Amino acid sequence: MSKKHPIIAVTGSSGAGTTTVKHAFGDIFRREGVNAAIVEGDSFHRYNRVEMKQAIHLASVEGRNLSHFGSDANLFERLEQLFREYGETGSGQTRLYLHDQNEAAPYKQEPGTFTPWATIPPGSDLLFYEGLHGGVAHDRVDVSKWVDLLIGVVPIVNLEWIQKIHRDTAQRGYTPEAVTDTILRRMHDYVHFITPQFSRTHINFQRVPLVDTSNPFIARDIPTPSESLIVIRFREPRKQNFPYLLQMIDGSFMSRTNTIVVPGGKMGFAMEIILTPIIHVLLESKQQPRSS
Repeated sequence: MSKKHPIIAVTGSSGAGTTTVKHAFGDIFRREGVNAAIVEGDSFHRYNRVEMKQAIHLASVEGRNLSHFGSDANLFERLEQLFREYGETGSGQTRLYLHDQNEAAPYKQEPGTFTPWATIPPGSDLLFYEGLHGGVAHDRVDVSKWVDLLIGVVPIVNLEWIQKIHRDTAQRGYTPEAVTDTILRRMHDYVHFITPQFSRTHINFQRVPLVDTSNPFIARDIPTPSESLIVIRFREPRKQNFPYLLQMIDGSFMSRTNTIVVPGGKMGFAMEIILTPIIHVLLESKQQPRSS
């Protein structure tokens, strides 16, 4: 961890809603004048799109499991190296994964490929990571220990699957059957690489629907924010002013001494109320010596 060059990471599974949280942080950064170095988790996948399809086929033939959730398909060592180096120097190497034609066109590359590795320019206030593995720990790699603020985005699993099925069929052209096969193939890595991160987070935002999601594979609609509650768990509740939060967030209540529940439609507002003061503290500490 670094007081001089702080790191914020938002971690969550595919379809969990981390992109929504990324947008909320973007609003905070713009309003507060924060110059953030943005790092996308997909940039640290090991294979491009074509290579990943080939690797999955080979793994299937050999009876092995391979998914974007696990260590074999990702550069965990390089992600930890970036976090460590940024904390020490305010810089490091990263790249972009070009998801579609719109992203790829400016680089004159094909979708599903990576840009070359490049150095983060000096002068950023903090590093902001959004992706699958902001808090991963595996073998000798521990990405989480370099993160100053680790946020988990964790819908209950049926809702997560509904969101993924709808996103991948509507935006990426996959069939529901293909998305279901992907969910099943990833399950081992989901259990061993994704869920353990949420015990290392400083704050978890878990969306809980108030409508029936018992069979996510036939759900016609994604539950709306007004049909949901957000369960927010704090690892260090003593640092929170819960009476203030309850007063500011209409309809909120506490379910445990470390947990506040807010209406689904208030998630963005709750994030700003909770996270803005924490970001202020991180930035006010930038001139202090590094501690790890």
